[in-house]
Amino acid sequence: MKTPPASSDELQAVLFDSGGVLMQPIGGRWNPRADFEQTVLAHAPSITPQQFAAAISAGDDFFATSSSTPDYDDYHRVIFHDLGLDATSQLLADLRREVPPTVFREMYPDVVETLEELSRRGARMAVVSDAWPGLPDFHAGLGIGRFFEAYAISAVLGCNKPDPRMDHHASAALGLAPGQCLFVDDDPDLVAAAIRLGYAGRALCRDSAVSDVPSITSSLTELLHFF
Repeated sequence: MKTPPASSDELQAVLFDSGGVLMQPIGGRWNPRADFEQTVLAHAPSITPQQFAAAISAGDDFFATSSSTPDYDDYHRVIFHDLGLDATSQLLADLRREVPPTVFREMYPDVVETLEELSRRGARMAVVSDAWPGLPDFHAGLGIGRFFEAYAISAVLGCNKPDPRMDHHASAALGLAPGQCLFVDDDPDLVAAAIRLGYAGRALCRDSAVSDVPSITSSLTELLHFF
């Protein structure tokens, strides 16, 4: 449901989720990255699409049972184990090789204009994301890292959302109380959890409305009403 904005006198910052709010994967898959199969086939050309699908599913299960975003190499080792491959140092290194972020990720079209206008209006910004430690560099490569003063990253903090340490790390880094921060995520349950902690919250639902969590339903630019 759409609700009136919180008082602009109270809100001073936005805490953004990253994936699903600021950016999306090109090709539709978050993990492993889009060149995974091509890289592995250069080492083991007999792997079939069916084997890849099963192994990636095993990697998904590993993610789901981890208390925080797992080490990148450990995640790949789980997939390699299912494929019956040795996790050689060269193969792991090939999967970590640096490529431009724009090869795998793209920003939603409303992101840059929203961040620029929030910055112009004096809103402070941070990121709260279940992600690997390289997310700030990734955002820098996409041209949006300059907007964020702080990052709360699961792989760094050793916990996943909705663990309160995630949100509190970001607001504390800004020197603000929870009630001075607006938490924005594409997962309504995580928004509800943040609201219970005292944060203002909005679920970003680009394709559908949410009935029981305060939401914005058309564009990230709706955040500008709060500042």
